[in-house]
Amino acid sequence: MSQPNGDARAELRDLCARGLDWSVDPSRMLLDYARARRAAVLVLFGVLDSLPAQATAATVASPVARDLDVLLQRRAATMGHHPGQISFPGGGVDASDSDAGATALREAVEETGLDLHGVEILGMLPELPLPVSNNVVIPVPAWWTRTSQVVAVDHRESVDVFRVPVADLLDPANRASVAHEWRGRTLHTPAFITLDGALIWGFTAIVLSRMFDELDWAVPWDLDRLVLP
Repeated sequence: MSQPNGDARAELRDLCARGLDWSVDPSRMLLDYARARRAAVLVLFGVLDSLPAQATAATVASPVARDLDVLLQRRAATMGHHPGQISFPGGGVDASDSDAGATALREAVEETGLDLHGVEILGMLPELPLPVSNNVVIPVPAWWTRTSQVVAVDHRESVDVFRVPVADLLDPANRASVAHEWRGRTLHTPAFITLDGALIWGFTAIVLSRMFDELDWAVPWDLDRLVLP
């Protein structure tokens, strides 16, 4: 049975309070944390009545409300790191930022134009290394208390901003794994396929997948289903 969005908001806040273990492969650890760039991303959930999830009860019984969604963006193909990938809004820490929440909000406003006064920071999750771009990233879950228009503000960084129903991401038909080479090893990491065929993988998919597992939102899916990144 789907849960009310008020419950989802409370569960996200509780997850931030208790934290989690990202359980990443040891090869994804940074070789030199001291030289890594500190960053934060906004994992913004909300309610989008105009775009309900399209997963049906015949496919999967959704553990979340059908109108619960998460904000994502597509990075420009010209970006030096993670070109063309789907990501959370976010970026590097500035000296003027009071904490990771301030970083995530500032970057999200710069990238998507959202109204920060309609966003409630629910907490912060443990930092997660992103070795490809030598970042240490803090995911910052948040709740959209008052929605606002979002667009890709700077097309040199992102080309699209959109909201995806969480129930669609949880549908086993939209879940898979990607296999990619890293430091001489073949790693399998989680992925999600959106209804328009876009692939969410890498850091973004790892964060979402682990959060869904810890929140008990995840629905069993075929771990052997592989797609190309």
